[in-house]
Amino acid sequence: MCTAFRDGFQSVYGARVFTKDFLPAVEAARDAGMTWFEAGGGARFQSLYFYCNENAFDMMDAFRETAGPEANLQTLARGVNVVGLDSQSSDIIKLHADLFKKHGMTTIRNFDALNDVDNLIYSGQCIVDAGLKHQVCVTLMELPPGCQGAHDPEFYVGTLQKILDADIPFDAVCFKDASGTATPSKVYETIKEARKILPSDAFVHFHTHETAGVSVLANKAALDAGANAIDLSMAPCSGGTCQPDILVMWHALRGSDYELDVDVEKVREAEAVFKDCMSDYFLPPEATAVEPLIPWSPMPGGALTANTQMLRDNGIMDKYPEMILAMSDVVRKGGFGTSVTPVSQFYFQQAFNNVMFGPWKKIAEPYGKMVLGYFGKTPVAPDPEVVKLAEEQLGLPPTTEKVLVLNDADPSKGIPAATKVLEDEGLPVSDENIFIAATCKEKGIRFLQGKAEVGVRKIDPNAASEAPVASPTESGKPAEYVVSVDGKNVFMAFEGNMVTVEGRVYRVGIKPQAGGSSTSSAADSSGDVAEVTSQMPGAVFKVLSKPGDRVKSGEPVLILEAMKMEMEVASPADGVIESINVAVGDQVATGQVLATIRG
Repeated sequence: MCTAFRDGFQSVYGARVFTKDFLPAVEAARDAGMTWFEAGGGARFQSLYFYCNENAFDMMDAFRETAGPEANLQTLARGVNVVGLDSQSSDIIKLHADLFKKHGMTTIRNFDALNDVDNLIYSGQCIVDAGLKHQVCVTLMELPPGCQGAHDPEFYVGTLQKILDADIPFDAVCFKDASGTATPSKVYETIKEARKILPSDAFVHFHTHETAGVSVLANKAALDAGANAIDLSMAPCSGGTCQPDILVMWHALRGSDYELDVDVEKVREAEAVFKDCMSDYFLPPEATAVEPLIPWSPMPGGALTANTQMLRDNGIMDKYPEMILAMSDVVRKGGFGTSVTPVSQFYFQQAFNNVMFGPWKKIAEPYGKMVLGYFGKTPVAPDPEVVKLAEEQLGLPPTTEKVLVLNDADPSKGIPAATKVLEDEGLPVSDENIFIAATCKEKGIRFLQGKAEVGVRKIDPNAASEAPVASPTESGKPAEYVVSVDGKNVFMAFEGNMVTVEGRVYRVGIKPQAGGSSTSSAADSSGDVAEVTSQMPGAVFKVLSKPGDRVKSGEPVLILEAMKMEMEVASPADGVIESINVAVGDQVATGQVLATIRG
């Protein structure tokens, strides 16, 4: 299967790619004889609403039209989470399968990051009932050095046996290693043992990434053990954080018992078209390299660049090495859920908090809910001290209740809740809009209202205005300049305190020279005005108060969003809101004054 247009985009560009830009490459791949594509789902669903101001269902329709009626178009789903980071109720899970069938998909690969089979039973049945092919998954990774528990062939084959015992209908079994860290020997033993309990005609698929540098060897091990299919990609979305390139794997198998049934010259031509399509997109350097430290993290390719893009957006890319190292401790204490979305994001969010606020000082809500059991049963018991911290900070008790039971009883989830949100906002009620509201929440509503912001990174000056990297200026667009430096033209785009220079983003501060004119704020001249400041970089997600409102010390005034987390900014004192200095969507820096309060 060619993964270039889903996992490739997610692993290189943080899934932020405009549909019109890549369709010529799909056409070229089709003309090269490819008939099986990963065409959506995963982060390529939410990202279109969050960053591209596009409808994912329209993208799927366009993909089908371009690939042709006979192509096998496959998407990725996260069990009861379907295509969101949060888990869903039964009616939304069924709606997911029905809508993806309606919009031209053929197959859904369905996994649970905790390998909790209970999360695959209903979601898998819905996929089959919708008339789609179901590829059920066992998720793999290597534990950080020094860890033991779960992730070994016995655990993986035991998970597969639970799938068989649950009578989950499936058309294929996939062993999915999103971080590319499972050792080739473990891949071989797992698939070899799985073959012993599967029907003789079972179709076995293996998926990995090149992030840790062993993907070609792991693919060969999977084939030797009896796998029927592997995932490959095309440059520029290959190698590094992605799957190995079709041409690389073709070359690696030359002289062996296997060959790829492709015309390599036509593949070369398709890759040339693809490279041209993506030539004005910013290519993060970390997306093109093997990272030797990944086995200590482990960070999946599909999450790595999504996170580094957000770190760049927030001006804290310098913290990235610390966060990668901090992930090791977070994995060790989190119950050994596989580092694949959404659990990989939970791990990174907690590592982010441990770096920014101090180790275990602030439990990220999704990570805390995971160790408390709200996403299912973790492979091993989480660290009891972390569970205790999560219970105290989140105000939630541990649970062993099944996720679907919890979600079906939650009045904030499901079709009725999403319908009410649409009606309250005066938006059309359709199956598609209901699903967008349920899985993308406030950002989905902003898209439907025509208020979505674009966050696609391009290096072409002509594309910058359609692809800003931060919140708009007062005019609604960044201020753009072409500056001549020693005879060379350099493109710059200014947005608030963010400046993009030739595709790289910097946070800047501009103030008068010493002795120059300046204005004093009320906080400078009056001791009874308190400032509400940001503890960290982020974007303003909600403004909860307005000038004239009375607030108490500790009461939230705004909510910031950073690294897919929502963080309340509390009032430092009792008083009356004097000013709100930011608006929804604004990018803010650490220490920035967001509001003032007069005591």
